[in-house]
Amino acid sequence: MQTQNNFPVFAFLCTLFFTTSLTGQTLQETEQITCRIIEAVLEDATFQFVDRTSGAVFQSPDQAPADANLSPQSGYTEWRYWNGVLNLAMFEAADALEDHSLSDFPAKQIRFCFDYYPHFQSRYQGENRWNFPFGQLFNMEELDDCGAMGGSLIELVKNDPQERYLQYIEKAANHIMNKQARLKDKTLVRVFPHKWTLWADDLYMGISFLSRMGAWSGDNQYLDDAALQVIQFHKYLFNKEKGMMVHYWYSDKNRQGVAFWGRANGWAMVAQVDLLDHLPEDHPKRELLIHLLENHLTGIARYQSECGLWHQLLDKTDSYLETSCSAMFTYTIARAVNRGYIDPRYASIAREGWKGIMTKIRDDGMVEGVCAGTGTADNLIHYYHRPTPLNDAHGIGAVILAGAEMVRLLKAESDG
Repeated sequence: MQTQNNFPVFAFLCTLFFTTSLTGQTLQETEQITCRIIEAVLEDATFQFVDRTSGAVFQSPDQAPADANLSPQSGYTEWRYWNGVLNLAMFEAADALEDHSLSDFPAKQIRFCFDYYPHFQSRYQGENRWNFPFGQLFNMEELDDCGAMGGSLIELVKNDPQERYLQYIEKAANHIMNKQARLKDKTLVRVFPHKWTLWADDLYMGISFLSRMGAWSGDNQYLDDAALQVIQFHKYLFNKEKGMMVHYWYSDKNRQGVAFWGRANGWAMVAQVDLLDHLPEDHPKRELLIHLLENHLTGIARYQSECGLWHQLLDKTDSYLETSCSAMFTYTIARAVNRGYIDPRYASIAREGWKGIMTKIRDDGMVEGVCAGTGTADNLIHYYHRPTPLNDAHGIGAVILAGAEMVRLLKAESDG
């Protein structure tokens, strides 16, 4: 049975996880809910283009009129950092759910972007790359453009080493190592909103690529740089009293921001465990990195709500409960336990987090409670009032990552 996109329909998986092979309802429910989200993604990913003016749909840009205002019909087929997170999540889900056909999705998603970006690149006249189809693929300026998507491409080329993919990986590596803005001490920063601004988000945007590039290429300069970033981001952003990171640090004012934003801490924590996954056992900074991660996750644990979720502003219980940061924390803690980086007793935090996340997944696989894209702000009100659109792309990959890692955790606990 196939969807219109030639992907298996994963609803049937929910009935094929036979109860005779399960050791607990929580494992069964976790598998079912994770499959439900994946099915919703596959149904939406049409791999077609839509004319934003007329609404007409085309299989390829070549079929559209010359004046068509085209964009990918599905947000799941664009080239943005959240697409990279989703691709990496699908690779993880393929392994955790023991269905490697799930890896077909990132392969097709990346191929779709590479097949059609030249059409749009030829028409690009310096518009905002964020608003131009595949603009972040061919107009590389920030870590958002190449970090997570580049990381997912590294995972893909292990089995599909196309020359165009390899060339992009080299281009991304050169950008991050030699062109991306940095402070004098080599800390990765952005040129906006002020020159220079260090965003907690960028710990993930950089390390999602650097960690994989180092492990895949065997070149330790990438891993050493990734380790440096973790240490430096803790230096600039981590509040020891609170046990978590502020969203940003302004270089021109030499001061931290005002908000302990949930997803910024989520990105930073996922980045730290990502690096440990790819770091050699004998790396000289490994023990320090584990120590920093443990400090961060124990700090975050203090702010978990009674329902298992975390708040949009972690230390403000009057801010709303937010799904994407909760998924990132749950994933990181479960992953760190599964990989032996931290004591197994921390697993209870992840279990409670997952219970809360499951309440945010609708029967149709749509995810509720994910904060929309959020830039830095000098006031807390900005964060309080960020919208939570249904199934916002910023949270889908994170929730699948959490589900896949919880499957591993629950299986390991049942086997033990």
